[in-house]
Amino acid sequence: MTESQPNPAALRFTARALLLGDRIDIGGLERADTISTSPLAFGVGQNGKVALYRYGVAVMVGLTPLEEEDVLARLKDRVVGAPLRKEDEVVTLLVGEPDDRIAPGGQIALKDLSSERFLVFADAIAKSVALARDEREVNIVFDKVEPLANVLGRHGRPMRNRREMLRLIGQALGVQHRVSGRVAVEDKPDVLWDRPDLERLYARLEDEYELKERGQTLQRKLDVIVETVRALTDIIDADRSSFMELAIVLLIIAEIGISLFEILFVRGH
Repeated sequence: MTESQPNPAALRFTARALLLGDRIDIGGLERADTISTSPLAFGVGQNGKVALYRYGVAVMVGLTPLEEEDVLARLKDRVVGAPLRKEDEVVTLLVGEPDDRIAPGGQIALKDLSSERFLVFADAIAKSVALARDEREVNIVFDKVEPLANVLGRHGRPMRNRREMLRLIGQALGVQHRVSGRVAVEDKPDVLWDRPDLERLYARLEDEYELKERGQTLQRKLDVIVETVRALTDIIDADRSSFMELAIVLLIIAEIGISLFEILFVRGH
C-alpha cells in the first residue's frame, strides 16, 4: 500500500456541514459530553460528533440519520434568519490512516477522530459552507449592480432609484460583515494553540477548500460593489444638489419679477 492509497482497514465516516441560518444561539446548550465551548462541540451516540458555529453552520460527523434529525430538531428554535437556499457539504472521512492528508477523490484521511482533529476539520468545512452562501449573495448583488453601471456608461447619468442603490449597499455590507466579522475566514481554530502539531492538517484543509483565496476574492468583489454603488449615489446626490440650486435661483428670479411687477404696475397706479 502506497501513501496515496487508502488504508483498507480505515473506518469510513460521513461528515456533513449544513448552513442553518444567519446565526445559531448556542447559549445554554452546554452538556456533560461537551468537547469544546468555542465552537460548541459535543458527542452524539457511539461515534458521532457535532460542532455548532455562531455564524449559522452545524457540522456533524458519524451520526445516523435519526441522530441528525434529532440534533436539527433541537436547534430549530435557536436559528436566526433561515437561508433563502440550503447550503451543505458532504465528505467522507477515512479514520485510521498513517497520516493526515487529502485522499484521492476528495476524501479526508485522518489518523484518528480525536476531539482536536474533529475541531480542525469542522472549522475548515464550516467556513467553506458559509463562504458558499456569501459567494452566492455577492454574485446576486453583482448582477444587480452591472445594469446600473451600464446605464451610466450609455447615458452619462445613473438611474434615479436611489433607494434601490442603498439597498444594494446594505446587502453588500451585510455580506462583508459576515465574512470579516462572524466567519473570520483567515482566523485559525483555537484548538491549534494547544495542538500546534495539527497546523499541517489545517493547512491542507485550507488549501483543499481554498479558504484564503475564496475569502480574498469575495472581499475584492465586495469592495468593487460598495465603491461602485457609492459612486452612483454620489452622482445622484450631486444631480439633486444641482436641481435644488436651480430651483432656488428660479424662486429668486420669480420673487424679483413679482417685486418689479408690483413697483411698475400696482404701485404706479
